[in-house]
Amino acid sequence: MIQYLLFDLDNTLYSARFGLEERVAQRMIRYAAHYLHLSVEETAAQRKDGETRYGTTLEWLMYEKGFTDIEEYYRAIHPADEADTLTADPELQKFLEALPCPKAILTNSNREHVDLILSKLKLENIFTHIFDIRWNNFQGKPRPEVFQRALDTLGTRPETTLFIDDYPRYVSGYIAIGGKGILLDEFDLHQNYPHPRIRKLEELVDFL
Repeated sequence: MIQYLLFDLDNTLYSARFGLEERVAQRMIRYAAHYLHLSVEETAAQRKDGETRYGTTLEWLMYEKGFTDIEEYYRAIHPADEADTLTADPELQKFLEALPCPKAILTNSNREHVDLILSKLKLENIFTHIFDIRWNNFQGKPRPEVFQRALDTLGTRPETTLFIDDYPRYVSGYIAIGGKGILLDEFDLHQNYPHPRIRKLEELVDFL
């Protein structure tokens, strides 16, 4: 029986159609290119390979490239106007409020970004906990210890906590520790994904 819902933030609590997460990724690549003195194209290739090993661009830069200025990095990739195109969805708010389980957020973003997004979406009072990258000692999904740390804080177990994310690797990582995970595949891009998928959050009710 599901006792808790654990949500990703970006491209999960709002549609990827807004392009917000894609613009964040572009800023990450430009920032890393400047730091590494490489072309954007070469940096993008290295970043993709690094994220496979670590899960986040920041971890790749820290552990392999000697990067230390974390706060400057976040200021660069999350400018104050980054969510100006985002709009609230009253129906989503009603849906989340009506779900029978308590809800938390686990994200690889920093807390300032989370707070801005939730404010734009008018979802500030929906979630009991927010586990951001800083709370997780700058370690991100899909590390098993990141998931487990959140579960321990919530006082729940993987098999009774449903995790929802738009990134297949993160959902698979949660399933690998014995958890129940659902991929939010808004555009039906991952038809060969071997675990449960949904196209919109409202389909969650079938898994509770």
